[in-house]
Amino acid sequence: MAEMFITPIQLMNPVGQTASKSEAETAAQDVISTFKGIFENAINDVKTTDDTLAKAQYLLATGQTEDPHSVTIAASEAQLAVDMLVALRSKALEAYNEIMRISS
Repeated sequence: MAEMFITPIQLMNPVGQTASKSEAETAAQDVISTFKGIFENAINDVKTTDDTLAKAQYLLATGQTEDPHSVTIAASEAQLAVDMLVALRSKALEAYNEIMRISS
């Protein structure tokens, strides 16, 4: 995990002084790109593990593999990747619904 998902602590503006519009826009773009990156990584993990599972199943079906347990491992990894993506989606929807409840 080379990327950090935790935003470093930054100094707050003194009371009465607001951040400039460009600083706020930059911060918003950083949050959006981080959020987008998390979902893109999860989707790519699902695709990658599914391809690995398909390849392992093909090799097992054609008798070209020496370790049949690799299919079970690939299936577990694929299932975990899908579960993670579904959990991320559910948490994002819960957060959205909570924000909508607060604003109304």
